[in-house]
Amino acid sequence: MIQGALLIALAALLWATTGIVAKFLFTGTELQAVTLGFLRLVVALPFFFALMRREQRALARSATALPKFTRKALAPLVALGLFQAVYQGSYLVAVDMTGAGIATLIALCLAPVLVAILAAPLLGEKPGVVTILALAAAIAGTAMLVVSDMDSAGRLRLAGILMAVLAALVYAGFTLTSRHTSTGTPVFTTAFVCFFTAALILLPVVAASGGFDGLESLGFGQWLMVGYIGVVPTCLGYMCFFSGMKTTPATLSSIIVTLEPLFVALLAWIFLGEELGVIGLTGALILTAAVIVASRSSAGNRPDTA
Repeated sequence: MIQGALLIALAALLWATTGIVAKFLFTGTELQAVTLGFLRLVVALPFFFALMRREQRALARSATALPKFTRKALAPLVALGLFQAVYQGSYLVAVDMTGAGIATLIALCLAPVLVAILAAPLLGEKPGVVTILALAAAIAGTAMLVVSDMDSAGRLRLAGILMAVLAALVYAGFTLTSRHTSTGTPVFTTAFVCFFTAALILLPVVAASGGFDGLESLGFGQWLMVGYIGVVPTCLGYMCFFSGMKTTPATLSSIIVTLEPLFVALLAWIFLGEELGVIGLTGALILTAAVIVASRSSAGNRPDTA
């Protein structure tokens, strides 16, 4: 289980580098956030296609029935792709408008708490007093982060904050949809269909917004950054996560994943000079504690998986 936990922690660290590299790209080029979200998916698709084919061959060797892509089976996967497309765009826009640290803290720390609350009316998972208190703590922590960001930026970057909140809502919807719809589709088949759908949705958005025009401002080094985001945090990150999940209980996994926004805050401070200050650090700790409590509470309402 230790090896699995370390793999999940490594996945969280790799995911954390996405916002940092993205901020460098937005600062040094004319690349739009939604375009980067699309390129990230395009770079990752061949990798996930290869993993899907390997997964299907393994199922065939074990005499396990291959998934049938009926309309009923594809519907939830397409829904997950829609959530993924909106999340990619809103999160990266939030990073561009604010900072990598605060955008990630809000987007990823609010989501599990929202899942714990929304699971009650949508999935029948009754929230306890602890979960409600976790939501209150998450709101307080988010407010402290906003105050800290105002102090460091000298103004209220409301648009970026709202985009981060939108990303949190969308990510919560993604989580609830994946939990509610159990189609029996293998992991990497699900990932490929989801990412492929998200790329198809983002393509006309990028084209209509003139997002491809910004590609002319990318040099060789910037293209390497784009490739890095598509391969390392996206492909390798998910590989580490899914491998770690095989031997790690879901409750522990959900807690370890909360390291990602803290990793982002640390990396943003080291590489981007983004400082949260005392109020921001306190808010980040409160928000992280709220996520851990909400994750444990939410996991306690359903069977644990290994």
